Amino acid sequence: MSTLTTNYLTPTGREEDWRFTPLSRLAGLHDSTVEIGEGVAFDLSIVPTGVSFEILDRSLVTASSKTKDLVISRVRETVTQIAKLAIAANSEIADPIYLNRKASGGKPIFSRTIINAGANSHATLVVENIGTEILGEEIEIILEPGSHLTFISLQEWDTQAVHVGRHHAVIGKDASFKSFVVTIGGSVVRLLPTVEYSGQGSSAELNGVYFATEGQHLEHRIHVDHNIPNAKSRVNYKGALSGNNARTVWIGDVYIHAAAEGTDTYELNRNLLLSDGARADSVPNLEIETGEIVGAGHASTTGRFDDEQLFYLQSRGISADIARRLVIRGFFSDIIGRIGIPAIEERVMNRIDAELESVGV
Repeated sequence: MSTLTTNYLTPTGREEDWRFTPLSRLAGLHDSTVEIGEGVAFDLSIVPTGVSFEILDRSLVTASSKTKDLVISRVRETVTQIAKLAIAANSEIADPIYLNRKASGGKPIFSRTIINAGANSHATLVVENIGTEILGEEIEIILEPGSHLTFISLQEWDTQAVHVGRHHAVIGKDASFKSFVVTIGGSVVRLLPTVEYSGQGSSAELNGVYFATEGQHLEHRIHVDHNIPNAKSRVNYKGALSGNNARTVWIGDVYIHAAAEGTDTYELNRNLLLSDGARADSVPNLEIETGEIVGAGHASTTGRFDDEQLFYLQSRGISADIARRLVIRGFFSDIIGRIGIPAIEERVMNRIDAELESVGV
């Protein structure tokens, strides 16, 4: 256990990066005066051919990116043992790879994990987060040239869990990265899915769904750094909220550097409010330093049910309760239906149905 030796100040909530986050509920993950233990957050019970998994000393690991986030800075300074999963070059892993979350017994911990997709490899990686944990973590994902990786992160925490994490992808030449972030459980979840590029012809597709019920705070801060020419990104996140003090925050930052000619990007966030007392904050940002781009845009909507959709369903003999659930399932289905693993798609939909039933929708 250690405290942060560098001169970072504990956030007060007045900082732009922290103004939406309920700091008092983070169990000290953000507080440089509070000691947090470390642990290896994952194991790999089944190691497919073409995949390796090992635990490395941090002296053997160099971070793939810089960060100004205080929790991630604490993670990097505290953690001494780092998990690394590597997918061999030119390999095609047919079945999804599941990283299993190791229980910490409810103790606050920091964790680091590195994912390396070798050149021209194809794989799908699933991270399952369940139970009651207090966790600060960084997952760094390096895609070598020509690789294709689908990264699925399932936050199905119990109601008391606290999770602050960063998923940072560095995408090589002609590589493609597709992520699905599903956040349904937890007391406070604050995730930073971030992307940068290391070679032209690369692409990123960042998808997410979230459902907040009474008292939950679910926050997603996306940052896409278009730092090289001829790269592509698409961001699509959808959320639903029901219950008093249900809160979601979505920040979408896309930065197109002056040298990033030929960039093609678009980001979208939609929120569906199912009850009074719920609040969704959605802030899309687009900063462009060059006019020589293919396209750039963003959109954000927050609203309630479409009465015409409900009327249409009810006019065909469907009860109001079932009609509302069908509309909500349809709202999420275009993202969930592209995960590509039927068992997970069904599992996520079933969890959403359970959340709807628990709040009486």
